[in-house]
Amino acid sequence: MSFLPNDTLDTSSGHDDPLLEGLNPQQLTAVQSRAQALLIVAGAGSGKTSVLTRRIARLIRDRELWPSQILAITFTNKAAGEMRERVEQLVGRDAAQGMWISTFHSACVRILRREAEQFGFTRGFTIYDSADSRALIKRLVKDMQADTLGFTVSAVAGKISKLKNELIDVEGYSRQINANDPTEVMFLELFRRYTAELHRANAFDFDDLIAQTVYLFRAFPQVAALYQRRFRHLLVDEYQDTNHAQYALIRELTRPVEPAHVPADTRIETDASGGIPAAALTVVGDSDQSIYAFRGADIRNIVEFERDFPGAEVILLEQNYRSTQTILDAANAVIANNFDRIAKNLFTAVGSGEKIVGFTGYSQHDEAQFVADEIGTLHEAGTPYNQIAVFYRTNAQTRALEEIFIRSAIPYRVLGGTKFYERAEIKDMMAYLIAVANPADGLAMRRILNTPKRGIGPATETALANHADELGGTMIDALRDAPALGLGPKVTAAIVDLAAILDAASESLDTGLVPDILVGILEKTKYLELLRGSRDPQDEARAENVEELVAVTREFQKNNPEGRLIDFLTEVALVAAADDLDDSSGTVSLMTLHTAKGLEYDAVFITGVEENLLPHQMSATEPGGPAEERRLFYVGITRARQRLHLSLAMTRTTFGDTQVAAPSRYLQEIPAELIDWRDAPGMGTRTTGGGQRALGGSGTPKFGYSTSLPPGKPKKEWANTVTAKVRDNGDLTLEVGDRIRHADFGDGSVTSVTQNGAKSIAEVQFEKAGRKRLLVKISPIEKL
Repeated sequence: MSFLPNDTLDTSSGHDDPLLEGLNPQQLTAVQSRAQALLIVAGAGSGKTSVLTRRIARLIRDRELWPSQILAITFTNKAAGEMRERVEQLVGRDAAQGMWISTFHSACVRILRREAEQFGFTRGFTIYDSADSRALIKRLVKDMQADTLGFTVSAVAGKISKLKNELIDVEGYSRQINANDPTEVMFLELFRRYTAELHRANAFDFDDLIAQTVYLFRAFPQVAALYQRRFRHLLVDEYQDTNHAQYALIRELTRPVEPAHVPADTRIETDASGGIPAAALTVVGDSDQSIYAFRGADIRNIVEFERDFPGAEVILLEQNYRSTQTILDAANAVIANNFDRIAKNLFTAVGSGEKIVGFTGYSQHDEAQFVADEIGTLHEAGTPYNQIAVFYRTNAQTRALEEIFIRSAIPYRVLGGTKFYERAEIKDMMAYLIAVANPADGLAMRRILNTPKRGIGPATETALANHADELGGTMIDALRDAPALGLGPKVTAAIVDLAAILDAASESLDTGLVPDILVGILEKTKYLELLRGSRDPQDEARAENVEELVAVTREFQKNNPEGRLIDFLTEVALVAAADDLDDSSGTVSLMTLHTAKGLEYDAVFITGVEENLLPHQMSATEPGGPAEERRLFYVGITRARQRLHLSLAMTRTTFGDTQVAAPSRYLQEIPAELIDWRDAPGMGTRTTGGGQRALGGSGTPKFGYSTSLPPGKPKKEWANTVTAKVRDNGDLTLEVGDRIRHADFGDGSVTSVTQNGAKSIAEVQFEKAGRKRLLVKISPIEKL
């Protein structure tokens, strides 16, 4: 294969064509290529989204394809929405009508909704999210007493997911196991019953959406041919993140159409055999950013693309439009130590920029104080909080950061936590809607039986489930026939009332508006009324969440006037794992390095760059583990636009256990001249011939210190004393000029105060620690 030399790159193509304006030569080649199979190796910040959207726009504008013949696949709903919007801006909304731009899961849902009846499901199937799947597995583990063999819900769910992503079904797994191993036999039975329960409930889990589509295409070639004929060009973003099932789906959709499946009136050009040639395929990705092996991503899909598609064209995008050259030099130096990659070298036209700032603290709180101080300096110099991010390898590392940030009055948020659709009250109401749309879904029925409380306990639930089996029907049939069970009059009345609520809602399934169905259920169950009347203060927030769900249905109905309940449930199932990272909140973002993928910030802090954290101790000894961890570090580095900070601690306490830490092996791979090390006081200058370093000269990661401090860096007496101390200062108020004493920083004078009750903030000039921002309410201070 041949690549254009780097020195031909330019920031402008010089073309009058607006679709080609501003492209560098590599980007231009990628947009205009007519290769049957094209791999665009897009380095971090190289403008891949622009290339992909312009390639789609060119196909449409130049009438090479109808929009309906294009299938573009992304990994997130947010990316799909942005791509669609950009294509519509380039060619016009009307011209773009008919394209499929969606995630793998969304595309497969659309196919399965049309074809599910081919293999024993109905169009109204339910989509189980991870919480639904775990609830079902939890019940199976309990019923089968699998916990006695050490099975946990998490382990069973993880293994089933892995098998499905590898396209291994129950029968396939049964041929692999040791029949004399009771653990394997038990898991097989769990897998078998889980699969049977899903089928019985007319439901798919998220992994099924792709796997079942692949099975559909393989079992029914005439069905596969419908989509192979329709989609004549597939474009796949983030190809390095594809797992085996996703790879298989792409292969099925890009197979030639056999002559037997070509309609006589086809307008697609046929080959000599009378068949239709395979669809064109464009994939965009970067093996250097493949960091999801734990989710099943297979880096071989991109590394071996030319083997899979002989004659494929490969184009490198190496010009970076995000970061400074100093940051890119560090990233290039680190990733060059991996060998499972397509070699490339990122460069930029924006200049060298500032040096990377390095810091070694005595403890994680010392490190966190450095981060807080640097953020304060950046913010005062004009960097908005929402353009600053702090990355870490594991969530356990947030504790020290959060403690110091709170005390330093730095607004922050941890990206993660309980998402909207995972909150209990939202799950409750979604279960009602699911039960209306798909009465066969036993999981949804079980959730709502006693929600809100109706006096239906586990024994009654079991009696209803057994009665459903006797009737040969679903749980709703058992509810309607509850008087036949001989239960008490009160519980029987409650059951019959629930059946009536569901039946009334079901009458509007095909014609009613989604908000009306939800509001009707809320009114008849008194769910919202009970929350509002509760004395529990948290129920007020829960009521607000339920009201927000009603607002969601109204927004859905406004955007989809013809949409019905099944359409709403499909949309929610696909969006529930929402990739809705909003950086406009004016807060510093804290997140794992995995979460950082795809984001960018003016200033980035990568913390805990230590052995056993980065690379993580769980990955360091696994095949390919250190290489993937290095890619993770590379991803973190390349998120930074202007400023990059790398920090570590000499000791780190995790879950109460304090251990001596060593600097990460990856630090040694960064040229010494790129980093300005700001050591914790008393640690001295670290010298290795090439300048200050985090490593000794032998190449083995270790701390090597001299007795002198770097020139121009005054010793900070507070270092190695920063703790997690907080204090309830009651109604303490401070004024400008007040003298205070801080448990860590010593004596100082108040220079400004922002009065805001319990959130009042004071700026203090300490004699030895310099200027600090303090949250007055909890800081360990006293007025002198």
